[in-house]
Amino acid sequence: MVAIARFLNVTLIVPELDKASFWADPSEFQDIFDIDHFIASLRDEVRILKELPPRLKTRVGLGMFYSLPPVSWSNISYYLHQILPLVQKHKVVHLNKTDARLANNGLPLEIQKLRCRVNFNALRFTSQIEELGRRVVRILREKGPFLVLHLRYEMDMLAFSGCTHGCNDKEAEELTRMRYAYPWWKEKIIDSKVKRREGLCPLTPEETALILSALGIDRNVQIYIAAGQIYGEERRMATLAAAFPNLVRKETLLEPSDLRFFQNHTSQMAALDYLVSLESDIFVPTYDGNMAKVVEGHRRFLGFKKTIQLDRRLLVNLVDEYKNGSLSWDEFSSTVKEAHAYRVGSPSRRVVIPDRPKEEDYFYSNPHECLQLLDEPL
Repeated sequence: MVAIARFLNVTLIVPELDKASFWADPSEFQDIFDIDHFIASLRDEVRILKELPPRLKTRVGLGMFYSLPPVSWSNISYYLHQILPLVQKHKVVHLNKTDARLANNGLPLEIQKLRCRVNFNALRFTSQIEELGRRVVRILREKGPFLVLHLRYEMDMLAFSGCTHGCNDKEAEELTRMRYAYPWWKEKIIDSKVKRREGLCPLTPEETALILSALGIDRNVQIYIAAGQIYGEERRMATLAAAFPNLVRKETLLEPSDLRFFQNHTSQMAALDYLVSLESDIFVPTYDGNMAKVVEGHRRFLGFKKTIQLDRRLLVNLVDEYKNGSLSWDEFSSTVKEAHAYRVGSPSRRVVIPDRPKEEDYFYSNPHECLQLLDEPL
């Protein structure tokens, strides 16, 4: 949105955050990000205001504005020819969806670099979140190296994706009910087995335990779980805890008093996990959601820090073959290692798939226009 406002030469109002989602988080932008730094650091690029000027606020109060979701993955000419005339006509345009609304590729280089500047410099968490993040990292570092496991196995993720592998009938029914209860989740009838086979499901904690072991991760390493509440936690985490006894979370490393301001503010809790994820020796996401992709790109920006990009489609089939006895442990482990030898966040160009932006590499997971590739002069 900053890049679009800059290109159109229009004023940007600090974004309002969605409060109607599953998490029902009341946080405002300034509860998560340092708003003054955000505005000041971009002042030579775009005019950003905390709120609408009084005259325009009155217009909006009277319903005199235009609201729309921009078309996903649009190029800059769409905003120039479709959105800018609306701003000129209505004075205020409310873009009510802002995720993945700009193409990954084919944009002017200065736009791509501005997207990086916003993401890696202008968007800084509040001092309270930053300070707590540093404390968690310090506690972990005192005990040696650590791996962050972004374990996307919360209730909303499973209900939304329709992935019920490893769940009992009662749990599968509960997840289906939840999916039908949320009207903005469009896909209702989902075949969990097919989806899992195609690699479109988050890996289960049990699958993750096998895969980390197969990759040769030291069983005594500290593993920080970056996640909300794991669905069916005690039962579902037992295998992972047995394989890797040093599992920790922010809730186990900090005192309850440290987190009291963050309770029921899942975005602020996620911000804390984000900071710890950036600093880890290895980052392993079990699903490629928005946070996992942006952490991956940020770690590339910080010097291509190791991020293991799991090939879920291959892995679930290998896990099934190992479990049914078709593969020995040694065969399973060597195949997993071989498949991921080059999937570690090393310098590379984004994969571009014309006309299929959802399937190509996401800009923020590998913003190569902003990165110092190893074979390029500084």
